[in-house]
Amino acid sequence: MSNAPVIHIDPVAFAADPYPDLARMRREAPVAFVPELSATLFTRRDDIFVQEKRVSTFSSRQPHGLMTRLMGENLMRKDGDAHIRERKILFPALSPRTTRDTWLAPIRAATESILKSLKPKGKCDLVRDFAMPVSAEALKLVTGLTNMSAAEMDRVSQGMIDGCANYAGDAKIEANCNDCTASIDRHIDEMIPQLEAKPNSSALSVQLASNLDMAATRANIKLIISGGQNEPRDVIAGAAWALLTHPAQLHLVQQNKASWGDVFSEYARWMSPIGMSPREVAQNDEVCGVSFEQGDRVFFMFSSAGHDEAHFETPERFDITRNTGPSIPFGAGPHFCGGAAVARALITEVALPLLFHELPNLHLTGEVPFQGWAFRGPTKMPVAW
Repeated sequence: MSNAPVIHIDPVAFAADPYPDLARMRREAPVAFVPELSATLFTRRDDIFVQEKRVSTFSSRQPHGLMTRLMGENLMRKDGDAHIRERKILFPALSPRTTRDTWLAPIRAATESILKSLKPKGKCDLVRDFAMPVSAEALKLVTGLTNMSAAEMDRVSQGMIDGCANYAGDAKIEANCNDCTASIDRHIDEMIPQLEAKPNSSALSVQLASNLDMAATRANIKLIISGGQNEPRDVIAGAAWALLTHPAQLHLVQQNKASWGDVFSEYARWMSPIGMSPREVAQNDEVCGVSFEQGDRVFFMFSSAGHDEAHFETPERFDITRNTGPSIPFGAGPHFCGGAAVARALITEVALPLLFHELPNLHLTGEVPFQGWAFRGPTKMPVAW
């Protein structure tokens, strides 16, 4: 293990709110070994920005890591040419142009349909009843798994996320994750003949057309689901909560003095939906005054980078007028989130504008608990209009 200074955390408190502990690490030990996570955490923005790109030392390849073991070796667990090849294969499904020309219209139609059903009810859980199905309907299109229900898409995504964050080794969490990946495989098997007969721009279809081996194809679909469902879901609901609890910020958007893009960028900085990126040390090295040994586990904490006082004044404050340029909520190196363009368009051009337009006087009616440090978002959000 690395010889970084040791900082202990309470795992339950860290999952409820990781930001106080991350602030303490930035102050006292910006590269710290946390025994409860069995990992060395990088918590300052500039260190993460530089070291994340040094894949020769901090490798994404983790043959024995949780994600590889539970979901297969996807492109995020590959470096160099292997990573680049699969990223290029998937690009036609995830590019800004495909998002604009192919995905936005059906995503908008699905969102309008969800809101039409919700509007007469006058109240809902915004996570369960809006953010979840909107995210899932978009993901069904992008992955090509249009045969999967929205509820099942959400279930299998959460199950894989829980499995990949299961550093405590809970057997029930692992069993549920295995059940979720088996469900995805069944849905893939069902769609293959349809997409071979009638190809489209979906992630499954473009991979089949490239003759990428099926193990990698399946692993990449699971990767897209694991991030492509919960992150947009959590940002849609979380950003809505942020605006409702900061009405002056919402007023700026409604008066066209700020944009939905500003909301997205600031929320992703402030309450990072992707808290970290795990890496494995590939060779002995000394970095930031800390000696690392081959096989050490490292977490680059994107959530902490977004609160780094060296770049953000009063980082704990939600302010859509701030410069979020230094923020790296989706990474900064070769493993930058491939679905960021789809997520941004879904949230800023469809979900948030339609939500606040179609549900007048939207307001909270109860507490909104947040959970998670590797992935973070609200678990429920009671609202009325």
